Amino acid sequence: MRLGIFYLELMRKLIFMLVLLCVLVSLKNQNAELKDGSQTLAWVQPSFHSSNTLLSPFDFPEPIRMDRSLEEDQRRGSLEYDYYRDSCPEAEGIVRRVVWRQQEVQPEIAPALLRLLFHDCFIQGCDASVLLDAVNGSESEKDVPPNETLKGFDVIDIIKSEIEDACPGVVSCADILVLAAREAVVLVGGPFYPLLTGRRDSTISFPELANYEIPNPQDDLPAILSSFGSRGFNEQETVTLLGAHSAGMIHCRFFKHRLYNFQNTDQPDPSIDPEFLNLMRSICRNSDPPSASPSIYVAPAQSSSSSERSSDGIKMDYEGPGSAFGTLYYQGLLRNRGILYADQQLIAGEETKTWVMAYAYSSNSLMFRKYFAMAMMKLSNLSVLDAPMGQIRLHCAKVV
Repeated sequence: MRLGIFYLELMRKLIFMLVLLCVLVSLKNQNAELKDGSQTLAWVQPSFHSSNTLLSPFDFPEPIRMDRSLEEDQRRGSLEYDYYRDSCPEAEGIVRRVVWRQQEVQPEIAPALLRLLFHDCFIQGCDASVLLDAVNGSESEKDVPPNETLKGFDVIDIIKSEIEDACPGVVSCADILVLAAREAVVLVGGPFYPLLTGRRDSTISFPELANYEIPNPQDDLPAILSSFGSRGFNEQETVTLLGAHSAGMIHCRFFKHRLYNFQNTDQPDPSIDPEFLNLMRSICRNSDPPSASPSIYVAPAQSSSSSERSSDGIKMDYEGPGSAFGTLYYQGLLRNRGILYADQQLIAGEETKTWVMAYAYSSNSLMFRKYFAMAMMKLSNLSVLDAPMGQIRLHCAKVV
């Protein structure tokens, strides 16, 4: 009987490894096709020698390509590439300059902007509703617990102000947010990707939806897949988008429940690597109690104050920033070193674990970068408003 169980388990593992091997071979073949350039469109990643030297994305050799069929799927309504080429040709350059300039004074602004985009697009689409202030005593999306730690609003306001000076009443806040998030991805070592523009801004905020539909870092794998799946993302795309957790800092209160009393057991989360558990405990010894309503997306640390020290948290790229965007995050999950429970859950399913392993151990980082770029393009086009719906706000926090 035991021998039979042993062989069944052995066969299951062999089948799993065979599936993984097939995925890696397939991805290698796709990368080979990228070099051929057949049936593809190419875009390249920008690089910046300094914040004062802003070069065109087409000045650099690293390609991020996708099939033409996907490009056609991305086209919708009045959105198009370089939508503001005549009405505000400076728009994308202004976004780039401001984000890179602000990075010098706010080192954590890149993950903050990326998180802001996720929280906007996950609630009724990428319509800048998360930027609206409360009006006449009513709540806005900003006010609900999952969004209380959102940052980056000031940077969006700076960008909007400079664009309004150049092109009054032309560029939407929704477009500014997706463009700023793209610059944030590049700042943390991720790929540049093309974006459709021409979005319009929502005239209302959705606080109730934001309160209940923003993914929670305590979610298990079925809940994570359900949340992303309801917005059109498959398992691979879900694993890929969570690679954004390669950057930023997560405060102890968002994961401290895993360290001592996981699921009311009076024990730590058994999925945490023991050595990493000790590190997390040493860092979070004097931190605040666990948060009741956190968000799955990283909450960037802020400057020190009497109530909150930026040291009371762990950098998501704790093993090394920059060049290994994505890779170290996925390798950490395979070592049971995921900081958030929701992240660690990605190895609880066979298909999601297959993609974690593929991204962690691929010999060519271009594979992850390609799929991350495509997933971010899809996210940025989620349920957008285009003309004649919505409006162009003159100030991103207020409707016209």
